[in-house]
Amino acid sequence: MKDLVGAMIFAQSGGPTSVINASAAGVFTEALNQKNITAVYGAAHGIKGILTEQFYDMAQEDREELELLKYTPSSALGSVRYKLKDYDVDPTDYNRLLEVFKKYNIRYFFYNGGNDSMDTCNKISKFMAQSGWDCNVMGVPKTIDNDLMGTDHCPGFASAAKYIATTAMEVALDSRVYDTGLVCVMEVMGRNAGWLTAATALSNIQGKGVDLIYLPETPFDMDKFVEDVKAVCAKNENKCFVAVSEGIKFADGSYVGEFKASKTDLFGHAQLGGVCSILANVIKEKLGVKVRAIELNLMQRCAAHLASKVDVEEAFEAGRQAVIAAVNGYTDFMVAYERSQGEKYETVYKLVPLSICANTEKKVPAEWITENGTNVSKEYIDYVLPLIQGKWETPKENGLPRFARLKKVLAAK
Repeated sequence: MKDLVGAMIFAQSGGPTSVINASAAGVFTEALNQKNITAVYGAAHGIKGILTEQFYDMAQEDREELELLKYTPSSALGSVRYKLKDYDVDPTDYNRLLEVFKKYNIRYFFYNGGNDSMDTCNKISKFMAQSGWDCNVMGVPKTIDNDLMGTDHCPGFASAAKYIATTAMEVALDSRVYDTGLVCVMEVMGRNAGWLTAATALSNIQGKGVDLIYLPETPFDMDKFVEDVKAVCAKNENKCFVAVSEGIKFADGSYVGEFKASKTDLFGHAQLGGVCSILANVIKEKLGVKVRAIELNLMQRCAAHLASKVDVEEAFEAGRQAVIAAVNGYTDFMVAYERSQGEKYETVYKLVPLSICANTEKKVPAEWITENGTNVSKEYIDYVLPLIQGKWETPKENGLPRFARLKKVLAAK
């Protein structure tokens, strides 16, 4: 609905990225400049902060600190993994949200996250419309996994890819120092989509980097893996550098690391990890060569010191565009990126329905996976290279990064 007058609330959800707060900065700075927005709130720990009325009055923050959010990794407001049940199964949370929205006259809601978060956003949008409460709901994309449908790429992916590619280059040099054999297995995040693991291929642009790449899109065969490594070792003085997605699966659909996953998150996803150790142990047993297992873990999503300038600027603008769209009357959409045609890389911002983004996954195209499932094509390289350009210079204090220091003044009840 256009010309809505009332408060707005913004929340962050799911795994953080090095640029998620840049989107928050875009949302807050734009919202504070909009005359139709009477109050600007930031929810603590995602949707839970709204349900419990734990949210902050962002107008109380220094504008300089809000600007510093662009340089600050992780989720400044706190994140959450909380799944709303369908309304017809349990309406409790929905009724509580409506109660809070009415109490604070919240007319604009922005949710910053990935697939599951867009599902939450979509459910809230539909409920508010059905309840008769005028509220424009917008999704702000975020995920290093780069698997959101409807957008060319996702905020956070490029910076993570840049960190992963850089780390792969560094490890490649270190792993080949000695005159003895060594197999390194590097595990990269990516449950069902291999966009991040594929970024290790960039390590070969300026020298010898990763030898073998395994993505979740291609069924994993342990015997073939051993033979692949053996063949590389035979040509490279018993040395091989492998990159593998945490979510690689056998032909029957089971995760290679699933037997280590004793728990699932609230969305039912197995909490994976340790795949590199499993594979390293197999290689040690089968080939008898020295091995190292490297799990990048949280570093790949919080490495703001290697953030892509393109990524930060686009993430900030995605937040701004969400507010502008909502104030102009749009609701039930997510801000998305579209790559303009032509040799020069440019991004066009567009809106896609939340229903397209919710609980769907964009995979690496099959034709971009090459060499019998152990590498990626030039098309992938051409796709990702423009996204990692430019260095985002973080302000420093005492030689260390200066991150935002929010006062987090709770909104008056």
